Amino acid sequence: MTSPPPESVALLSLRYDGASVPRTLSVLDQLLLPQTTSYVELPDTSAAWSVIRSMQVRGAPLIAVVACLAINVEMSSRADASASTLAAWLADRTSYLRTSRPTAVNLFNALDGLDALVAAFPPDGAADELAAAAAEYCTEIHRRDLADNRAIGSFGAGALLAANARGRPLNIVTVCNTGSLATSGYGTALGVARALEAQQQLKSVTALETRPYNQGSRLTAYEIVKDGLSGGRLICDSMAASLMATSAAGGDHIDAAVVGADRICRNGDTANKIGTYQLAITCKYHGVPFYVAAPFSTIDVNTAVGGDIEIEERPPKELLESARAPEGIKCWNPAFDVTPADLITGIITEKGVITKDKEGKLDALSFVNRFK
Repeated sequence: MTSPPPESVALLSLRYDGASVPRTLSVLDQLLLPQTTSYVELPDTSAAWSVIRSMQVRGAPLIAVVACLAINVEMSSRADASASTLAAWLADRTSYLRTSRPTAVNLFNALDGLDALVAAFPPDGAADELAAAAAEYCTEIHRRDLADNRAIGSFGAGALLAANARGRPLNIVTVCNTGSLATSGYGTALGVARALEAQQQLKSVTALETRPYNQGSRLTAYEIVKDGLSGGRLICDSMAASLMATSAAGGDHIDAAVVGADRICRNGDTANKIGTYQLAITCKYHGVPFYVAAPFSTIDVNTAVGGDIEIEERPPKELLESARAPEGIKCWNPAFDVTPADLITGIITEKGVITKDKEGKLDALSFVNRFK
């Protein structure tokens, strides 16, 4: 039940051993990168809640994986006399982990699946059988994420190359971190860059700094360097418009933006790291296609439009300290923003690409219904 590490990725976001007794899990402390590479041991769900809340672990797919594996680790230290006792504990842990961060729907979908498994288990069943079923579910969340990321990369590269009228390797831009540090490995939006690189179709990948937490400069730029992606470069968030204008004038056109998502509404609106919305507006003005790459589990058909998404607001000090601001200034520090569907060219998932219909709508609900 130990998930293998992803191939051809220099950085591992987590280390998990499902064969040891008890099981073990550690995660890369992303607040220390790129200067220090240090792993934090997670012996239980309380430790997992803490690293998710503090953003030592971040990225919508990875948050879901870490929560499930932490349940698995803590469960391996228990000896429940009955299935009902274990079921009650599992329900308590999934409820607790839901309070760690509110915006990324992957966490809630993964925990919903575990809750459904527990609810369907026979009340007179054996505790060890329920434990085995729950452990397999949690481990499968990890294994599936790795496979899904590679599929996202493949579908994304195919979509970008099919739309490439210039017939040359592509220049892409991204925001935040959507690579192996945001997932179990390989990545979503950065996975598309990796897939293009593997086909020798990546000319450059530009990372936005992504203030105020600098996930682009600390993490994405780090992955670009570690994996040697072609044409890697870093710009401030405020430079994206100038980059597109000057690139077009100089003949080295930006071909596409590819970003991640923490939640996709049924109408195609998406929530992602703060700054994504303004990048989408910039792309719209300059005629640059804007793609969202995320696992199928990021689609939330229960949320109609972006305005219904709960946007997490982070502590003011996270912005004030990084901005070297004066004492006494008020602060607004949302962690995410919403990009309206009309600014999005397509949504790339491991099941295919959601494209606009004849009316120009991104119908995520119809896409989901195809796989029921």
